[in-house]
Amino acid sequence: MDDFFYRKLNVYQQSLLQVKNVCALARKFPPYEKSVLTDQIRRAVISVPSNIAEGMGRNSVKERIHFLEIAKGSLTETMCQLEIAHSLSYISDEELKTNEANMVEISRLLSGLKKSLEDKSNKQ
Repeated sequence: MDDFFYRKLNVYQQSLLQVKNVCALARKFPPYEKSVLTDQIRRAVISVPSNIAEGMGRNSVKERIHFLEIAKGSLTETMCQLEIAHSLSYISDEELKTNEANMVEISRLLSGLKKSLEDKSNKQ
């Protein structure tokens, strides 16, 4: 079995793209936000694929599901921070909408993967 099979997961690939999108947006934030909102939003969005990878590296289904739940929490945190950035006029309406649509899709994929793991666990 491929130790790094998580790289083939659509949810992982989509979350990597979202890291690029959000980090590009964060570069537009004012310099005084660097140590606050910019750093926080980057940590949150990077946490999504990181937790997917870590979870898929675990042997137990329960642990895999736990890390997917953490990834979903980080995704939600990222959305909150984008809303804050929007309310401070750091990003446009369109940028917010586009990123929200991407994150809704990632959330859907995370939920599907979690359900698949739960179904697999229940069959055992």
